[in-house]
Amino acid sequence: MSQQPIQSEALGALRVQIDALDKQLLSLLNQRAHVAEQVGEIKRAEGSPFFRPDRVAQVIDKITQANPGPLKNEHVASIWREIMSACLALEAPQRVAVLGPQGTFCEQAAIEFFGGAANLIYCANFDEVFHATAAGTAQYGVVGMENSTEGVVARSLDLFLRSPVHVVGEVSLLVRHNLLRQTPGDEGIEVVMAHPQALA
Repeated sequence: MSQQPIQSEALGALRVQIDALDKQLLSLLNQRAHVAEQVGEIKRAEGSPFFRPDRVAQVIDKITQANPGPLKNEHVASIWREIMSACLALEAPQRVAVLGPQGTFCEQAAIEFFGGAANLIYCANFDEVFHATAAGTAQYGVVGMENSTEGVVARSLDLFLRSPVHVVGEVSLLVRHNLLRQTPGDEGIEVVMAHPQALA
């Protein structure tokens, strides 16, 4: 039978404070969500676009400039992106086509740009991402454009020339590849299975 750790009186008091602050935060977030719903109704009536990357960037820039700390600006930006994504999902959930399956760098870029509340549509290749976006199945598409090892992604550039879609935003990702094996060491390796971009 495990023994419960003894909680000091000071620690207990701080946890009570955190619980009270969490309730206040939840209340404020829901107030923000109610205002976002009203914004959505006005946008719907006016026919305005629901998602505006420039507005998201503006809000995040303003909030990070006002940040007194100790939270780091990049963490505040990440938190606000998720808040805005959740509020936008109440106005009009964003459908975003990405290269699948789950776990791709395109998925990671989409989450960084649109937040975790976006509705991701997984496509088998870049052609499908462009088709879904051009056809309106998805409101946005995310494809790789360039990487520091292989240079430009030629297929994406070709598809931009033949498609009515255009670039509205950009995300830069730090990508690290790992050589994985069940046993440690690299002796006896004969074949490495990977995506062509990773192999390069």
